[in-house]
Amino acid sequence: MVYQPMLELLAYLRANGFKTFIVSGGGIEFMRPWTERVYGIPPEQVVGSSIKTKFELQDGKPVILSLPEIEFIDDKDGKPLGINSHIGRRPIAAFGNSDGDLQMLQWTAAGPGARFCLYVHHTDDKREWAYDRTSSIGKLDKGWDKAVAKGWTVVSMKDDWKTIFPREKK
Repeated sequence: MVYQPMLELLAYLRANGFKTFIVSGGGIEFMRPWTERVYGIPPEQVVGSSIKTKFELQDGKPVILSLPEIEFIDDKDGKPLGINSHIGRRPIAAFGNSDGDLQMLQWTAAGPGARFCLYVHHTDDKREWAYDRTSSIGKLDKGWDKAVAKGWTVVSMKDDWKTIFPREKK
């Protein structure tokens, strides 16, 4: 999903000297071909789940083959590990929308100096869909409690976003 406020925030951060990344549970090979066009984030700044691969020569030509094995799942406690492995720095700001992002926000918040953590709460069942504590997908339960306890920012799509999707009429 591509949200207008997300695009605006990414543009603002880049315009002010920040390097932006996408850290997603989605497959890295699926995401890399389109994230630069859609989000302005080049392939080398995408962290995601991956499958195992191997190098091989076929008819004298080098190829990388996908194997039917998972190498890394970039979700929950995998997110800080993926950030550490791919980026090599602790973020100073992180944004999530489900319990799958909790450990990434915890990792970010635990760093020295000023830090910013934000959850987008999917509360707009008219323009998008609503989910939180009891949802079967996109659950925001433990993350919600931690955000409240830690004073992290929680944004309501319904109450705080005038526009959700890039082509939506205002």
